[in-house]
Amino acid sequence: MRNIRYDRDMGLNLPREVQIRRLLRVMEAELTPRQKQVLSLYFFEEKRPAEIARELGVHRSTALRTLRRAETRVRRLLKY
Repeated sequence: MRNIRYDRDMGLNLPREVQIRRLLRVMEAELTPRQKQVLSLYFFEEKRPAEIARELGVHRSTALRTLRRAETRVRRLLKY
């Protein structure tokens, strides 16, 4: 019998609202304030890394590094 909530190739197959709630919970509990800010700007406000860097007053590479580290941490935590 196949579990309809889990697809071996795609991972968990949860409703979008549940996915967003899980993402926000992980962001709140596990990320630094800067990582939360960068992820929110990138994914929810759909800003480019250069725009994020300008807004935060940091170099573009710093914004990209922060984004990459935050994404890696969130992905690792959402696996479970």
